[in-house]
Order: sequence, then structure tokens, then C-alpha cells
Amino acid sequence: MTLLTDLQPAALRRAFSRFPSGVAALCAVIDGKPQGLVASSFTVGVSMDPPLVMFAVQNTSRTWPVLRGAARIGVSVLGSDHEGVCKQIASNTGDRFAGLGLHTDISGSLFLDRAALWLECSVDKEIPAGDHAVVLLRVHGHASHEDAHEPLVFHGSAFRHLGVPAFA
Repeated sequence: MTLLTDLQPAALRRAFSRFPSGVAALCAVIDGKPQGLVASSFTVGVSMDPPLVMFAVQNTSRTWPVLRGAARIGVSVLGSDHEGVCKQIASNTGDRFAGLGLHTDISGSLFLDRAALWLECSVDKEIPAGDHAVVLLRVHGHASHEDAHEPLVFHGSAFRHLGVPAFA
């Protein structure tokens, strides 16, 4: 085996795409308008005490500076039928929330219908990390919907769906 030393962004993106991940929409209602972004870098179980999750966001994001000021952020781990929803929210044009099934709570957290998991979070800490920031979110509440909605998976630069479990 020979390790490649090409660390250019395109080569790294191809290499990193070999690691499957879930996709999360992080959304809130701010000044009466829905705001949100999607992250395939979302990770659960960072800490159980206190309950923390995390994601990475590009320093060039125009949405994160608006969203970070929300008292609470709704995290929706996208379901297997959310591929179009993911692309819509990630778009830089148009009404990114038009026609979507949304739920909000009194805190301003915004959640998507048919998500595999909902988490109500607040920003705990933001850590500079090269061309991104790593954001730790404190979990204040959750709803898993049991097995009603399988998660959307991002792997090989494409959306995938879970198959039959290897072991029951």
C-alpha cells in the first residue's frame, strides 16, 4: 500500500467521501423567518455529561453567522426521503424552505417532518479549525421517532440509503 501525499482540496474531498455520514439540517426561526444549513459533518455522542453533539461549518458560510445567534437550534437528522430537501436547504437561491413540512417550538427551534431524529440544541462552544469552525451544541431535548424514518446517508459524494442490517 502506498499512501497518497496529495493534500489538495479535491483529493482530500475524494478521500473523505469514503467515510459514510448522516446529514443534518440545523434550523431556527430568526426575526420571523426560517434560517438553516445542512451538515454532513454532524456527530452525536460527543459527550453525555453534559450532552453535546457537534458539526463543522465553513468559515465562508453566510447562514451560520445568522443562525449562531439563535437561542435554540433545531437539528433534524435527515430521513431517507430528504435528498431533495437537503439540496433545497443547501441552495444559495430562492426560498429554501418553500413547501417543506416544518415544526417549530416556543424556543424558535425549527424541525423538518420525517426526520430520523430531532434534537433541540444551543451553541456551547465554537472552535476555529482551519477553513472551518467546529461547533459544539448542547442538547436540551430530543425525539427519535423510533424507526419510523431511516436516516439519509452521504457516502462517495452521493446520497445513499441503509440496507438490511447485517446482524439482527
